[in-house]
Amino acid sequence: MARYGSMFGPDVTFLGVDRCDIADSSTFDDADVVIVGAPFDGGTSYRSGARFGPSAMRAACYLEHDGSRPSLAMRVDGLRDLRVVDAGDVEMFSGDAAASCRALEQSIERVAAAGAIPLVLGGDHTVTWPDVTGVARARGWGRVAVIHFDAHADTGDISFGSLIGHGQPMRRLIESGAARGDRFLQIGLRGYWPPPDVLEWMAEQRMRSYEMTEIVERGLDDCLTEAFGIALDDCDGVFLSVDIDVCDPGHAPGTGTPEPGGLSARELLDAVRRICYELPVLGMDVVEVSPPYDHADITALLGNRVVLEALSAIARRRKDARDGTRWDPRMPLLTDRIPGE
Repeated sequence: MARYGSMFGPDVTFLGVDRCDIADSSTFDDADVVIVGAPFDGGTSYRSGARFGPSAMRAACYLEHDGSRPSLAMRVDGLRDLRVVDAGDVEMFSGDAAASCRALEQSIERVAAAGAIPLVLGGDHTVTWPDVTGVARARGWGRVAVIHFDAHADTGDISFGSLIGHGQPMRRLIESGAARGDRFLQIGLRGYWPPPDVLEWMAEQRMRSYEMTEIVERGLDDCLTEAFGIALDDCDGVFLSVDIDVCDPGHAPGTGTPEPGGLSARELLDAVRRICYELPVLGMDVVEVSPPYDHADITALLGNRVVLEALSAIARRRKDARDGTRWDPRMPLLTDRIPGE
């Protein structure tokens, strides 16, 4: 489980939260969430650069890096109401995909076994294979449903002569049994891949994929409600994987395989918030942020906010469970009482 503080760029934690050390469980034994960097892009098939994603997402914010971010909408501070710590980057050499994935899987299993939620900053989508596997080893093999936001299904078999790559992690997870095909929900698919033989394999696994045409016709909320019911049937929790290219390239230009016609940034943030508030999330990753192709930090900022929406929703879910309350999205920002009255 070798690691650097940061493999690329300044050695900073996510918005200034405390550090921890994966090799020393005492540094995160009281943590609710452990942020882990997975700076690997050796599995890319087109544009690389996602190795710089963890550094960019940790730093992308116009506010002080003070370990605090109160949510206007949810009235919680996800970085303070939860115990959130940052383990830095797992050492992942793009020239050895198998060794890099093993190192990440061991780190994620260690975090999940301690009872914390591993929140992984990628990296290309290859890393979801070890991410989900590590959580499944700690929390229940085949007992973790996967909700996967992406333009692409990532269910290919062999690419460039390798079983490991960013177009294949979902097949590897299902074939291994770490995740069940019939509890694998994909949201935002579109474009011109995969080919018919891969679609046939997906159907044989009983995967449920929501292509953008269906989402537009039915509405994202309706599709999410249906997906939630499937995910929690005979599973103990969910792993949320967010490929930033689920968004239209106008909202997320800095990614390796952009595909026009996706979700808006607002739709993605609302969906992540709803998932993390309504469902028991056991692990999460945000992948395919590629800063070399970004413009004005648009994509890095979105990745950062995906993380914050997830943390805020988890904090609010726990607060409401503790207090016997329920968050109302119609809650006004300000009270209707004028100060001094």
